[in-house]
Amino acid sequence: MVVADTCVWVEWVTGTALGKRFTRVFADADNLIVPTLVLHELYKWCLRELTEEQAETVVAGTRLGRVIPLTEPIALHAAQLARTHRLATADAIVYATADLSNARLITIDRHFKGLSGVEYTPKA
Repeated sequence: MVVADTCVWVEWVTGTALGKRFTRVFADADNLIVPTLVLHELYKWCLRELTEEQAETVVAGTRLGRVIPLTEPIALHAAQLARTHRLATADAIVYATADLSNARLITIDRHFKGLSGVEYTPKA
């Protein structure tokens, strides 16, 4: 199981060279977990950068994976992770969702570099 961080979705949606490296993540929708926070951040980005129709298409694509809502256990675990790893709230929620789902977090966000269960790819 994998969780793609919002930044990975953006790279993939925009078709960057880095984003193309993540095609494998999105090709296996059965193993893709989408935290509701990622859904929120991605849709917000899409509405700012794309047409509303394109934004709806991108969001429809996220539903191919398993959307995981922010639950009380995730929220409490995120608070602990935020404190332990000095993560911002949004980052901690995404990381907690991956952790409690026994999924790898795929990201290009340096805040996650070196954390357990994280596949970090630096942005060139």
